[in-house]
Amino acid sequence: MALQVFTAVTGAAWESELVGALDRADHGVSVVRRCVDVSELLAVAATGTGQAALLSAELRRLDGDAVARLEAAGVAVVGLVDPGDERAADRLRQIGVRRVLPADAEPDAIAAALREAVAGGSAPNRDVADTRAALPVPGMPDDPEERPAGRGRVVAVWGPTGAPGRTTVAVGVADELSRLGLSTLLVDADVYGGVIAQMLGLLDESPGLAGAARLAAGGFLDSAGLVRLAWAVRPHLRVLTGLARADRWPELRPRAVTSVLEEARRLAAMTVVDCAFSLEDDEELSFDTAAPRRNGATLAALEAADTVLCVSGADPVALQRTIRALDGLREVLPDVDPVLVVNQVRRGPVPGDPRREIAAALERFTGREVGFFLPADRRATDAALAGGRTLAEVAGGSPLRVELRALAAALAEVPLPVGRRRGILRAPVTG
Repeated sequence: MALQVFTAVTGAAWESELVGALDRADHGVSVVRRCVDVSELLAVAATGTGQAALLSAELRRLDGDAVARLEAAGVAVVGLVDPGDERAADRLRQIGVRRVLPADAEPDAIAAALREAVAGGSAPNRDVADTRAALPVPGMPDDPEERPAGRGRVVAVWGPTGAPGRTTVAVGVADELSRLGLSTLLVDADVYGGVIAQMLGLLDESPGLAGAARLAAGGFLDSAGLVRLAWAVRPHLRVLTGLARADRWPELRPRAVTSVLEEARRLAAMTVVDCAFSLEDDEELSFDTAAPRRNGATLAALEAADTVLCVSGADPVALQRTIRALDGLREVLPDVDPVLVVNQVRRGPVPGDPRREIAAALERFTGREVGFFLPADRRATDAALAGGRTLAEVAGGSPLRVELRALAAALAEVPLPVGRRRGILRAPVTG
């Protein structure tokens, strides 16, 4: 049976000739609908009468959400661009089109790409070169420390509900990474109550991550755009602020967040993402059609990260929440292997030696060893919060700051400067 295909390549001079060539029986492809715009394409995709869609980069209002809706409807996507138009090819890939071919490709090659897309196989070799990563980025310094030679790493900071100190850890780790000489991007992806802007004394009405996500959804985000949207807080450290209001969470679609983090890898050696707590992924159960997912940004960040830090508090309530949260993480993202970081460690809430007791409890109920213990230092954190500054700026000798520096060095796999003691590492952080 011939593969049923929709086309949406409106305005292309080669459309009619291509459709006629594809309809020939020897290609095994039948064009069942030629759509004039994205709205019509999405409507016919919902009918279930087609298996694949052939799109052109010039199609108006084509973005990551449209591609996601096509995939949710069971329609595989293949993109076509004018020969040599690398910018258009790159845009299609950024919004989620994995197979992109030049419009002058042979009909049998296009038909083969459509069949492979439906079968779900790996994407074929790109006929249009993806050279963006090798191009100079306007506005970025030529200092090799500011422009990583290879692919940067992403660290997601996550933890259970409550106040285990996720943001304190994320800000502290990012600041210490930058002080170790690594170009670092700090991203506030908390869709419930992101406060990184307030903690660092930045304007919380700036576009930040929401602006980057909008560009990524349209396929227009590049390193230069990311630089313009991120605050330069100190040498080697930039900050992509979060949502000014929690009700703006629909602006952070999962596919767009993934694209932002992929671009961040090109910009910085280390990207630290402050994530929300919730992992629930059942919003679509309340709708008959595809719906926004509030926790999709968190899930996307955790899935994209090279290392996930699970931040737990050090009191019995926080520990119980951590145990439950780790069970939830295992169910939703079984391949994620988080590193346990116990924050706010102090005597009092847990009898005896708190580190020994907490380590034993977590290993017993989760099967995991604690990677790092971070001591409580309320005076230092209060001073940093009051001044909109980091721990290193207001309390350089704070025990908490010392341990955060050790954690940052372990994540980056770089040695600590002579004279600095390391934190207690009991688990690999390459997760």
